[in-house]
Amino acid sequence: MAKYLRCLAGVAGAALFAVTLSLSPAAQSAENKIRIAFGDIASVESLNFLIAIERAKEKGVAIEVTFFKEEDIAAQAVVSGEADVGVGTPYAMLQKVKAPIRIFYQLSTLRFYPIVNTEFYKEWKDLDGQEVAVHSRGSGTEAIMKLMALRNGITYSNISYVAGAEVRAGALLQGNVKATIVDAANRRMIEEKAPGKFAVLPMEGVNASDEALYANTEFLAREQAAVDVLVEALLTTWREINANPEIVADLRKKYGLLADLPADLEPEVVPYFEESVASAAFPNNGGGEEAVKDDFSFYSVAGQLEGDPAALKAEDFWDFGPLNRALEKLGRI
Repeated sequence: MAKYLRCLAGVAGAALFAVTLSLSPAAQSAENKIRIAFGDIASVESLNFLIAIERAKEKGVAIEVTFFKEEDIAAQAVVSGEADVGVGTPYAMLQKVKAPIRIFYQLSTLRFYPIVNTEFYKEWKDLDGQEVAVHSRGSGTEAIMKLMALRNGITYSNISYVAGAEVRAGALLQGNVKATIVDAANRRMIEEKAPGKFAVLPMEGVNASDEALYANTEFLAREQAAVDVLVEALLTTWREINANPEIVADLRKKYGLLADLPADLEPEVVPYFEESVASAAFPNNGGGEEAVKDDFSFYSVAGQLEGDPAALKAEDFWDFGPLNRALEKLGRI
């Protein structure tokens, strides 16, 4: 499944792709507005998030999404105040920078597939002293590959950063990359285009956050009403998709999302969400305390959190207020 930009509004600095989704009439107001920094490009795999945003906008919240080239650049935008909400898993940043930022919603859990060119590698030990490609610094893909190196007693010669699962998949097919990690859709595409040439390496026991929402604590307090609307829209959308993944195609059409998606990729939309739902990638209850425990364990082993996971405090990383209010209103599943 390739990722496609809806539009490119320009480049700010060396790493920013300014891509702004349509705004509601209230966007010029300083209140009831959320500026979201997304460290990736608009894609099929983000359709559920884009749908929830449209639903929040229907409730009167002005939402502006800017797509950055990397997750760490998006995080910097939140820390500097250029954005209100970030998308990612900024555990390392929260621990080291100690900025007044808190995670408040788990969007998805890690469902990725380490894959290698079998002409060169057959198993994890073959990657000792070799180069691998991941999405970006601080990303879930980097954490997984580091964790797998620890578990298998190997050391990579280098970790290269190649944003976009479809870009890494293309590089693998072209022979420019020999070992990387991709999402389910791109794994399926690779297997279809080059059957038998590539192998998925085993990966078990990984159930941490892939993407989450985080924001400055002052913003969460000031714009509580707007954040609550967004969280309710996310929970509602996630639950509907988990009950019926096919609804994504209808909602995409309703809101005119990813209008530039090539016709030959249209049939891939529903299968991606069917597979993601089957693997429990989208939590019905937005994460919460159980998600925090999984994250502490995973990101500590992966080297992005320091100290004993059991000694880490959830309140230093999460603000459960928005999620708890939404769950009280919508109910837990």
